[in-house]
Amino acid sequence: MVNPLDRAGFEARLRAIGAERYHDKHPFHAMLHGGRCTPTQVRAWVINRYAYQSRIPMKDAAFMSRCADPDLRRAWRSRIEDHDGGITEGGGIRRWLKLAEAVGLDPDYVASERGILPATRFAVDAYVRFVRDMPLLDAVASSLTELFAPKIHAQRIEGLLAHYAFANPSSLSYFRQRLTEAPKDVAFGLAFVLDHADTAEKQDAAAAALEFKTDVLWAQLDALWSAYVEPGRIPPGGWNGVDGVTGDAT
Repeated sequence: MVNPLDRAGFEARLRAIGAERYHDKHPFHAMLHGGRCTPTQVRAWVINRYAYQSRIPMKDAAFMSRCADPDLRRAWRSRIEDHDGGITEGGGIRRWLKLAEAVGLDPDYVASERGILPATRFAVDAYVRFVRDMPLLDAVASSLTELFAPKIHAQRIEGLLAHYAFANPSSLSYFRQRLTEAPKDVAFGLAFVLDHADTAEKQDAAAAALEFKTDVLWAQLDALWSAYVEPGRIPPGGWNGVDGVTGDAT
C-alpha cells in the first residue's frame, strides 16, 4: 500500500504540474504578450477564447447540480455570478465581449460562437463533460489551473498595454477583475482538494484531473497556432478572418 503525500507534499505536486504544463509556456502567448500577433491572430484568439469563457459557468452549474451539500453549493455559486453577472451588471462574459468590441469584432458575432475552431469546441465541451461526470474531487481539482492564472493575467495586461492600441482599462477589465476573483476561488478549491484527497489513489486522480485541465487549455492554443500561425490551415467552420470584423486593425 502506498501512503499518501502529506498536505505540503501534495500541494507541491499540484504546483509542479502547473510549472511544467500550464499554457503560459505556449508560444502563442509569447507572440501575443510580445506584440507580435497580427490583428487577425488577436481576433482569432478572442473569438476562440470566448468559447472557453462561455463554458465556465456552464461547467460550474453542472458541478452544482451534483452537490447535495448546500454549503458546497453556496461556496461554489459565486463562480457563476462572477462570469454571468447580473441582469444589469456585466460579469466576465460581458467583459470579454468588451474586449471583442475593442479589437474590432462585432460582439454579437463572437457570442454566436460561429467560427470557433473544431478543436477548440471539442476541448471546451470535454471540460464541461469532465466536470459533469467525474467524481466531485476530480471536478474540483480540474479547476486548480486557477493557481497559475494570476501570473498570466498580469503578464497579459502588461504585454497588451505595451503593444496594442486596443488595450486600455476598459478593454482589459476581464483580466483585471480575475486578479481579485481567481485567488478567492482557488483558495477554496485548493483547500477542498487537500482535505479530500486523503489516499494515494485520490491524490493520483486529482493530479490527473489537473493535468487534464492543462491539456484543455493547451489544446486550444495548439488549434489557434495551426489555423492562424503555422501552417495557417483554417479547418472547415473556422473563422475566416473577415466575418464579424467591424473595426480597424488592432
